[in-house]
Amino acid sequence: MVGLGIPIAIGLALMGYFIGKGLQNFSTPEKQQSYQQISEEDLPFYIHLSKEEVEELLTKYPGAPKIELNGTTYYPYKQFIDWLTSNEIYKK
Repeated sequence: MVGLGIPIAIGLALMGYFIGKGLQNFSTPEKQQSYQQISEEDLPFYIHLSKEEVEELLTKYPGAPKIELNGTTYYPYKQFIDWLTSNEIYKK
């Protein structure tokens, strides 16, 4: 019985250490970078608009953040959402 107390004490100490480390970062979690690229044909699904609405949006606002590779247009998800929710497109 005496030999069992030492491993339990070490286990509790380790558990306290890891819980404490987790709570340190609880209020300020690390920022995750999202570099997801969405093709133009998949964009309506991600921003919850119809295909026609997305075509009109991109026609009216050609300054939307995009990348063109091998003739295919991709939209960086985070940048596009930030642009869409900014006041930039509502100033006109």
